Amino acid sequence: MPRLVDPFQRTVDYLRISVTDRCDFRCVYCMSEHMEFLPKKELLTLEELNRICSTFIGLGVKKLRITGGEPLVRRGIMTFFRSMSRHLDSGALKELTLTTNGSQLRRFATELYDCGVRRVNLSMDTLDPQRFRDITRWGRFDQVMDGIDAAVEAGLKVKINAVALKGVNDDEIHTMVEWCGARGHDLTFIEVMPMGDLGNEDRLDQYYSLKDLRRDLETKWTLTNTTDRTGGPARYVRVEETGGRVGFITPLTHNFCESCNRVRLTCTGQLFMCLGQEDEADLRTVARNNPDDDAPLIEAIHAAIARKPKGHDFDYSRQTVSGQVTRHMSHTGG
Repeated sequence: MPRLVDPFQRTVDYLRISVTDRCDFRCVYCMSEHMEFLPKKELLTLEELNRICSTFIGLGVKKLRITGGEPLVRRGIMTFFRSMSRHLDSGALKELTLTTNGSQLRRFATELYDCGVRRVNLSMDTLDPQRFRDITRWGRFDQVMDGIDAAVEAGLKVKINAVALKGVNDDEIHTMVEWCGARGHDLTFIEVMPMGDLGNEDRLDQYYSLKDLRRDLETKWTLTNTTDRTGGPARYVRVEETGGRVGFITPLTHNFCESCNRVRLTCTGQLFMCLGQEDEADLRTVARNNPDDDAPLIEAIHAAIARKPKGHDFDYSRQTVSGQVTRHMSHTGG
């Protein structure tokens, strides 16, 4: 089948899939405290997820990242991981990864490894238990730390993702570099993005440019640029004092769209060709209307990729929130 190439000749070989909008945390930059979750009938079933993802793999997708919400709170989710592992066994899929808050890793880390998952991204913005509670609202710090230990014990490589929040966790950047370096975890800082209920949290006041963050890190650490890439948008440096890696995801201060190779499938089957644009393609309806024929699904995917934009419009540079989108990250997938 023809591979997925967008109008700017970028090959799309990376699919991020949100398998649920539900989560056992309520992180302030991701969800409202009292979220109204989607009716079950609107979510893709595990069988539909298997079918759509397998179709993408047949079209040349080499990397799947499973996201949410918190993907491991979805009932029966390991059935989906086991079904995807067959594509790893065949060689059609090169990598199956997971973004998680860590709360369920003690339960599932070994089984994830058995399904072919070799690394996980864990979202954790602070090492202070009370601050962790404030940011996640419902999160349990000790449970997450135990989940990290379980992942390491199972053989999973752990990367810590931290959203940089001015006035919230900007005083912890050195502590996080030191902690991750001592434990062999990569660390990636992410700029807060203008998504979701902006009346709930003031993203502009929280915005901490990673250009400034790197400058602040360099007051203590020696950072050496590397050419390392893990398939996503992060640019990595080596911390000479720890030997660890620190990545920067900078959708605002440095637009990384020129090399974008990814699309996002929501838990309701909407395909977003860009995280920062509202254009979408409804794959759920196509799949449900054609249960025994993949040709319309393949056609819909190709048509969507043909509309993939050159880049997003996120911008804080004029001290206003420009290019914001109204979707919560928990719906689109982190």
